[in-house]
Amino acid sequence: MNEVKHSTKLKKDDLVKVISGKDRGKQGKILHIDMVKGRAIVQGLNMMKKAMRKKSQNDRGGIAEIEAPLRLCNVMIVCKKCGPTRLGYKFIGTDKKRVCRKCGEAL
Repeated sequence: MNEVKHSTKLKKDDLVKVISGKDRGKQGKILHIDMVKGRAIVQGLNMMKKAMRKKSQNDRGGIAEIEAPLRLCNVMIVCKKCGPTRLGYKFIGTDKKRVCRKCGEAL
């Protein structure tokens, strides 16, 4: 089976804002990016209930809330100056840096 790897300029620990879906307008930090599926898990967003089984004697089973993955096209990075924006790249000296497309500040 061919696995297509999606490309993104987002990274783990980036602050992102959801631009569509049930959590539209909310912000959170990226915890994990799945490049094969093109999805990201964002802290505190897209919460789903999951039935958890007891794993040990002291462990409590029951219904837990966990973050479900969001599609990468539904999140946008947040610049400190100008809010949600797209990312670009700029060479600063010999380093390639990610920059805000609106104000040009390094992210």
